[in-house]
Amino acid sequence: MKKFNFRKVLDGLTASSPGGSSGGGSGGGSGAGGGSVHPGGTAGAAGTPRDEIQETLTSDYFQICKTVRHGFPYLPTALAFDPVQKILAIGTRTGAIRILGRPGVDCYCQHESGAAVLQLQFLINEGALVSASADDALHLWNLRQKRPAILHSLKFNRERITYCHLPFQSKWLYVGTERGNTHIVNIESFILSGYVIMWNKAIELSTKTHPGPVVHLSDSPRDEGKLLIGYENGTVVFWDLRSKRADLRAYYDEAIHSVAWHHEGKQFMCSHSDGSLTLWNLKSPNRPFQTTIPHGKIQRDGKKPESCKPILKVEYKTCKNSEPFVIFSGGLSYDKACRRPSLTIMHGKAITVLEMDHPIVDFLTLCETPYPNEFQEPYAVVVLLEKDLIVVDLTQSNFPIFENPYPIDIHESPVTCTEYFADCPPDLIPVLYSVGAKHKKQGYSNKEWPISGGAWNLGAQTYPEIIITGHADGSVKFWDASAITLQMLYKLKTSKVFEKQKVGEGKATAEIVEEDPFAVQMMYWCPESRIFCVAGVSAYVVVYRFSKHEVNTEIASLEVRLQYEVEDIITPEPEIIPPFPDASSQLPSLKSLSGSTNTVACEGTMKDSIPCLSVKTRPVRMPPGYQADLVIQLVWVDGEPPQQITSLAVNSAYGLVAFGNCNGLAVVDFMQKTVLLSMGTIDLYGSSDPYQRQPRSPRKSKQFAAGLTELSDSPVSLELERCKSPTSDHVNGHCTSPTSQSCSSGKRLSSADVSKANRRGPGRPPFRKAQSAACMEISLPVTTEENRENSFSRSRSSSVSSIDRDSKEAITALYFMESFARKNDSAVSPCLWVGTGLGMVLILSLNLPASDDLRQSEPVMVSPSGTVLTLKGAVLTFACLDCMGTLTHPPYEVWRDAHSADDGEKTRKRKLVMHSPSSSQDMGDHQFAVICSEKQAKVFSLPSQTCLYVHNITETSFLLRADVVTLCNSVCLACFCANGHIMTLSLPSLRPLLDVNYLPVTDMRIARTFCFTNEGQALYLSSPTEIQRLTYSQEMCDNLQDMLGDLFTPVETPEAQNRGFLKGLFGGSGQAFDREELFGEATAGKASRSLAQHIPGSGGIEGVRGAAGGVIGDLTRARIALDERGQKLGELDEKTASMMASAEAFSKHAHEVMLKYKDKKWYQF
Repeated sequence: MKKFNFRKVLDGLTASSPGGSSGGGSGGGSGAGGGSVHPGGTAGAAGTPRDEIQETLTSDYFQICKTVRHGFPYLPTALAFDPVQKILAIGTRTGAIRILGRPGVDCYCQHESGAAVLQLQFLINEGALVSASADDALHLWNLRQKRPAILHSLKFNRERITYCHLPFQSKWLYVGTERGNTHIVNIESFILSGYVIMWNKAIELSTKTHPGPVVHLSDSPRDEGKLLIGYENGTVVFWDLRSKRADLRAYYDEAIHSVAWHHEGKQFMCSHSDGSLTLWNLKSPNRPFQTTIPHGKIQRDGKKPESCKPILKVEYKTCKNSEPFVIFSGGLSYDKACRRPSLTIMHGKAITVLEMDHPIVDFLTLCETPYPNEFQEPYAVVVLLEKDLIVVDLTQSNFPIFENPYPIDIHESPVTCTEYFADCPPDLIPVLYSVGAKHKKQGYSNKEWPISGGAWNLGAQTYPEIIITGHADGSVKFWDASAITLQMLYKLKTSKVFEKQKVGEGKATAEIVEEDPFAVQMMYWCPESRIFCVAGVSAYVVVYRFSKHEVNTEIASLEVRLQYEVEDIITPEPEIIPPFPDASSQLPSLKSLSGSTNTVACEGTMKDSIPCLSVKTRPVRMPPGYQADLVIQLVWVDGEPPQQITSLAVNSAYGLVAFGNCNGLAVVDFMQKTVLLSMGTIDLYGSSDPYQRQPRSPRKSKQFAAGLTELSDSPVSLELERCKSPTSDHVNGHCTSPTSQSCSSGKRLSSADVSKANRRGPGRPPFRKAQSAACMEISLPVTTEENRENSFSRSRSSSVSSIDRDSKEAITALYFMESFARKNDSAVSPCLWVGTGLGMVLILSLNLPASDDLRQSEPVMVSPSGTVLTLKGAVLTFACLDCMGTLTHPPYEVWRDAHSADDGEKTRKRKLVMHSPSSSQDMGDHQFAVICSEKQAKVFSLPSQTCLYVHNITETSFLLRADVVTLCNSVCLACFCANGHIMTLSLPSLRPLLDVNYLPVTDMRIARTFCFTNEGQALYLSSPTEIQRLTYSQEMCDNLQDMLGDLFTPVETPEAQNRGFLKGLFGGSGQAFDREELFGEATAGKASRSLAQHIPGSGGIEGVRGAAGGVIGDLTRARIALDERGQKLGELDEKTASMMASAEAFSKHAHEVMLKYKDKKWYQF
């Protein structure tokens, strides 16, 4: 445990930080963060000696690991179901497998190759799964452990896998290939048998053409020794495995897509490319005894019905007490081009067509028995769609769907932002669930969800967690994320406060986005006061309050002008702007600018003081839940559209909301519904501006702004040097230029180019589309030497011109806090901390009315304090620690229901929690301000404003997200960097505790959605449809096994029905079929070594990867083998006991029959 003792240090003295970084390189002067750090970790903040702060966190507390993945599997390709274990597996195009059981049982595993999953086959009730992937490999997964691992792999070298089939209770897997051959694999050893069914042996010798790839394999339900092989060109071969020859062959002139057996094994059905179904009898294979085109129009002249779209899959399931079910996908008529993808259910003469919202990938019929030779008794159909999973109840005539318990609708509208709250107030989840439950859909099946396998327990982690997702359609979803599950609690539609835009209306031209104008860009939630705030892509902020009561009321709205006044300075378009070099800015190299100027003609009337959307003016019915309290909209100014909001903060105790963009800052009193401040960023500095900025030009001037770049020693060079980091993009909530180019193009748009792009005239919205996180792409860092300077880490730099950069200094971080605003303050007061894209930190003083009674009537005063601190790169986050190093939370108002029926004095009076420190005395005579930018972190002592610690986090990249979080009753700074590193730093000393190269930012979606929360947890959108949660806490990594669900639970395999004496005698082959004798090495010999390569699995044994070859691995293996042996012995014991019981019963019945007929003659029977 390291102790830190603070002593006084002279301002401006420079030394190295504990992290080996320079302490005062980012600003000069006492107020600008020029404090120092001593190598020993001791630094001073004031004249009096400080109490010792004990930092309890060490690197041993941290470890990164993925915990669970929620949502719908992205780009699904395959489906499988274990009818005994009742678990479902879904394979995807990215090589992932998701295994689902009862709610809470949700497992994600990934093929290392990343090749698409072609097919999945469960070893029914064995706790194993076979996957076939597009790189022609077979893999055997062990599901008897919480994190499945591959036991064996088999890579085919010369042939491509097209179809696999594993008979029930068999250990031999049939594998069909593109060449038309069928190979057989032993599941236990994962070695190829020497037994091969070659395509040229299977078809008739007289056939001149290749039959095409194998599209179907299945053994006869009547005789396991017969294999049905379907070839693509329409040939079906019934192969006798014992005699190694074809029993019969059937030909059809349309391509086959799938084949299904009748359970008696005398008939089978094929689906074809012309939309037809053919039914074949084994006794007369010359032609099908029935051919139907279910959706084909019958021609008047008696000709064959017209052909339809291909039937991609058919299933033929029998019932004991009713007609069989024939279920198929596809097969619709070509003339209905707009028809949606459909699943057709034929039951007797009734045909039901179920239209789907998305294309069908695969479907499976769930049946009561795993035995293929019994009446199947289907009870449900699982339909895997491209973006959804539905289960249809077959037991009811109207075929209702089951209510899906999994969170697979995260992507219902693309996710644009996320927030994660661990350890939030425990009453929130039931309250949100109760208001959300009222909006549940009706009409679902009343039966239990049929995918009910596995086991799940709560585990040791009990604190409540909530995830909030914002979406492109303006909806916001609150999810219960406790104990690594996910369940939707409540959905809020933020677009309901606005009028619907009618196409062709004149007003619609004020929009700044053509698609998704209500997309949620930012969210701010105070769980204690239940105040919720969203910022939308159309430059608006909505403040919501929570109420349990329905209310009819008008929506209050405000309009704010937030426009920087110097917009008409035209910067010429640079032909080539070389990127900023690593050394101090070599400005003369930036002179290659053409002198041409562009003017944009403005057609029609100039838009001014018009918001982008119109708020509903009539009274609106608001159901219980979150109800809009105030809508604040930025307006057009002199034909300039409002810029998107880049930072947002709310404080319920102060009753204030603050938001900023690349033009400036607005502060609004949402209690009095008034605008307190609306100011350009530069005006916030007043006389404290650290940069000697050039005088602002008159509006009509068109002077050449780039002339400033010739002054190599001007403050601009310092600014350019410091601002090599990206400073204006959506990634850190900064202002994105709507015409932003790919990073590798070599051209960088100046912000004046941006304003020119925005001045397109009234009918041309400057933003093409709300950038939903699910569809945004970014250019990645380029490793080649010549392109390195244009890589992602530089791509977001500001324009060359100082004036342009000044006019676009975005507000990137806001934080309300009780703090020391000035150096000579003796007590804390309400403040608003403001961080900008240039690394500047300003503190605004908030003068609130002294008593609560005056709060509604007396004005709130907001004034700059004159304090300015500096960091390198755009500011990302703020936090405050008290003099003991404990995290101090901003004050809040305790939630009260404003629309409660009890209107007594108690409910009306506001109850504020000011968060006094644990000592229950005053804040103390000083506090620590933690500020993190995208390049470095600093800790300042207040009120002296001395920089105690500085840590340069990254030189070559930049941070995307930084949060001050609590872990193990202590506090740390967690950072996620664009180069994929996750880092944690101790507080207040900024010692590196963790630095792991975890996840390269391959997509803007990751950058937009990554967030940390308390207790060592984080999340991001790993695909457009899935949330990946991870932990950076060693304790949670250790406890993860207890929290995960079990995929395999011991279940007795149902016994096969008694077939009866006569049926066994006359109905089919009575002899047992020994596959081992036929396919084993002794009879069939060895397969060619070059045909397939066996690869041992990387981890069949859970948690012992490192010691797999050592003693521990052997012991674990032995333990697992003993467990399995014990389990099998137990099963054997039970079967022996049941056999003994049935033998006794048989003996008793036989004795009774003997006594009954003992004295009778033969003619008396």
